[in-house]
Amino acid sequence: MKKLFITNTALALAVFALTGCPGTATNTTNTTNSTNTRTNSAVSNANGLNSNTAIVIDSNNSMNSNMGNSNMSNSNMSGSMSDTTSPTGFMTEAAKGGMEEIELSKLALNKSTNKEVKDFAQKMVADHTKASNELKALAAKKNFTLPAALTPEQVSMASDMAKASSEEFDKKYVDAMVKDHEKDVSLFEAQSKNGTDADAKAFAAKTLPTLQMHLTMIKELQGKMK
Repeated sequence: MKKLFITNTALALAVFALTGCPGTATNTTNTTNSTNTRTNSAVSNANGLNSNTAIVIDSNNSMNSNMGNSNMSNSNMSGSMSDTTSPTGFMTEAAKGGMEEIELSKLALNKSTNKEVKDFAQKMVADHTKASNELKALAAKKNFTLPAALTPEQVSMASDMAKASSEEFDKKYVDAMVKDHEKDVSLFEAQSKNGTDADAKAFAAKTLPTLQMHLTMIKELQGKMK
């Protein structure tokens, strides 16, 4: 009987040793699965971080590239618009200035009651019409089309002056002529010295003394009206 008890006990221990503790096996498996899950999550998060970082970098590069292109475009535009030493740039600005001075002077002939203002306006129409015709011939020789109408800003200024009283008009007209002729003298002087086309330089040099005379005359008239 004692031998049988010992034998059964030994058998039970042997079975226990072969199967192991069920709870331990389950916990080990769960721990392994949990570790794998956390590892996979970390990898996924890392991949997501890398993806987001790549997007930010591409976005910044794209922004910098676009800003560079925009600056280059603005720079080219600015250079083209401000180049009045080229024959086309000079002729464009000269034509715009001449048209404004003729139109405002015609308005002065109809609206002003000041004899000196009217006399000056009459000279402006005559001298600038002559210069305008010479400029048109130069532009045709160069196969270049000049502006044919006043700019919106010039039209607006003429409209405002037309609404002014006679006395207010005289002051506005004289001030405008001073400003315009200062610009004209600077433009024609620069072209006569630094122009890149021989014909345009010659036209500027020929017309400059008349513009300088106009500026002297209108400044004297402006001084009398203060």
